[in-house]
Amino acid sequence: MAEITASMVKELREKTDAPMMECKKALTEAAGDMAKAEEILRVKLGNKATKAAARVAAEGVVAIHVAGDGKLGSIFEINSETDFVAKNDEFLKLAADCARLVAEKAPADVAALSALPLGEGTVESTRTALVGKIGENMSIRRFVRVEAKGKLASYVHGGAKIGVLVDVVGGDEQLAKDIAMHIAASKPKALDSSGVSAELLDTERRIAIEKAREAGKPEAMLEKIAEGTVQKYLKDVTLLGQVFVKAEDGKQTIEQLLKQKAASVAGFTLFIVGEGIEKKVSDFAAEVAAQAAAAKKDDTEKQ
Repeated sequence: MAEITASMVKELREKTDAPMMECKKALTEAAGDMAKAEEILRVKLGNKATKAAARVAAEGVVAIHVAGDGKLGSIFEINSETDFVAKNDEFLKLAADCARLVAEKAPADVAALSALPLGEGTVESTRTALVGKIGENMSIRRFVRVEAKGKLASYVHGGAKIGVLVDVVGGDEQLAKDIAMHIAASKPKALDSSGVSAELLDTERRIAIEKAREAGKPEAMLEKIAEGTVQKYLKDVTLLGQVFVKAEDGKQTIEQLLKQKAASVAGFTLFIVGEGIEKKVSDFAAEVAAQAAAAKKDDTEKQ
């Protein structure tokens, strides 16, 4: 049997926010498999064990550039070590310049973007110089360039921590803005069910079956219950299936709203700063205590 260490329990707790003992039990049952243990917690604790999916774990900003006619645009993320630097004017200018270059020059990847001319040098030399000036590392993480089928709308929220670029065909400017704001608030995983991976749906189906079985539901009903759960899940995570955040009746979906306005969404990109990145969190009090202890040890050794 795999050894379940304290660090493994701590990691699972940080991912799920589940109680320590529940994490240890899940890891033991899963023979140390972190993904399987997280799934076990989902069965036992429901969506309370999905904290990690929405947690932002790094600093930085999202920058968006849209050309005047709304037909061409880009969304760009750059990370920093602290939120203090993420508010620095030169850092924000670098982010804006990079977003513009992505739209105008269509670089293939981060390396190609880094090599593009910027100011008196390149994007990379500008980044390196800013790192030296501020004294904190910063890294270009990702970007997407979009040539719209309709017209692009954008929305940046929370001090540029969340950015949305959406391609809306038809409708008007207000509709496009509302859709962009909805995406930032509701964070859909895909436009419709075709964009949700089969693996993710299989996981939801498996969890639903186990939860129903633990609740004592008849075996003959498990598949039907699971299918209902999956369909509900798809409504929750797909843009078209979600209830519009500004719906007056609390029922109108994005799909219904678009149909009413004779419009459609060709696609969207949602960036959340640091999504999927684990940041080392330092305990300041513990760090000070450790430094004090080290200093005391040095004094003792000198005596």
